[in-house]
Amino acid sequence: MMGHSHALSGVAGWMAMVPLLQGTQALGVQFDLGPGEIIAGSLVSAGAALVPDLDHKSSTITQTYGVFTKALSSLFNWLFGGHRNGTHSLLFAVLMGALAQGLALWSELAVQIYIFLLVGIAFNGLGFGMDKNRTASGVINALATAGITLALYASGVDYTWVGAAVAFGCLLHFLGDVATDMGVPLLWPLTDYRFGQDIGFTTDGTVERHIVTPVLTTAIVLYAFYLFPWPELLPEPGMAGLG
Repeated sequence: MMGHSHALSGVAGWMAMVPLLQGTQALGVQFDLGPGEIIAGSLVSAGAALVPDLDHKSSTITQTYGVFTKALSSLFNWLFGGHRNGTHSLLFAVLMGALAQGLALWSELAVQIYIFLLVGIAFNGLGFGMDKNRTASGVINALATAGITLALYASGVDYTWVGAAVAFGCLLHFLGDVATDMGVPLLWPLTDYRFGQDIGFTTDGTVERHIVTPVLTTAIVLYAFYLFPWPELLPEPGMAGLG
């Protein structure tokens, strides 16, 4: 799938998991997900859902941070055997989740920087920018990303779940690509067998543009109304205009 579809799947996927995760504990992580954690998790998952495509020189994530992500792309392409190979495996999802969780346990500053990077990738994937002016787009993206990251930090968002969100975002990427005709080698390096090959729809074809993208967008809107306490966010009757 294309970058925007992967990013949308990350947002919708995390929102769908919130009711299932809420109040549970797994692998030492307690999932107490308030509005801040839902928003943060959606953006983290959206950014992580683009990470497997670091193996492609023209992907959305590769173009996000200029020389930095382009260098990472070349490294990942070499390490994992080219596009849609090792970075599209269950092993890769585990490695990325472990890396994120390690950063969260190691340093609060490190995880905040990591969140900043993922949120910026998510915004780029979701299409917040101007293709005709990449410099202005980069500045706008950075300012918006910094504002969101600082707001989440100020609200006291707990990132003990970040490893799960990153691994989950990668898994959503694989699920999306399994649905395309190229398939993915989920069990790499044990086998090169591609799950979904020659079965699904064409990337950026009619199905993705006219069915997948609208369905994911609609799901996000519906989940937003379901998950967030909108009446509590609105001013009480008679309070408007009071300063």
